[in-house]
Amino acid sequence: MNTTFRAYLTPKIIAGGIFTDTRGAIYHVNDFRVEDFCRFYVIEHGETEVLRAWQGHRGEVKAFYVVKGAFTVNAVRIEDPENPDPDAEPWVFRLSEEESKVLVLPDRYANGFQATLPGSKMIVFSNLKLDDSNSDIIRFPADYWVFSK
Repeated sequence: MNTTFRAYLTPKIIAGGIFTDTRGAIYHVNDFRVEDFCRFYVIEHGETEVLRAWQGHRGEVKAFYVVKGAFTVNAVRIEDPENPDPDAEPWVFRLSEEESKVLVLPDRYANGFQATLPGSKMIVFSNLKLDDSNSDIIRFPADYWVFSK
């Protein structure tokens, strides 16, 4: 069953699978609707000490898929972008190349992430073009919320 992110009010994991045989492996997330997005980029963390946090968007939806290694992703709902709740409890997700799944974060969520293995790579999908994303961004200090590893 295909689902669109427009129906998501909270973060959503879309499970996929891994098919292997003598020819190799196929990683898939067949219920992930690529047509809901207009661009993607790849983030690589060479080290595990780097923390990218906190960044969010008023209207941008993000989706995360790990292609190498593993990442921990935290997400916090931003009820009031001008005065976010510093005591909000982050959602915590662990994404790995060993599990084929996509994390979709609806708009109005700030996110932070950290590689848990050196050399990890993650594809990030966006529903907004770059100029629209840049004008939609909301940034917070890295210590605004407690990041859970």
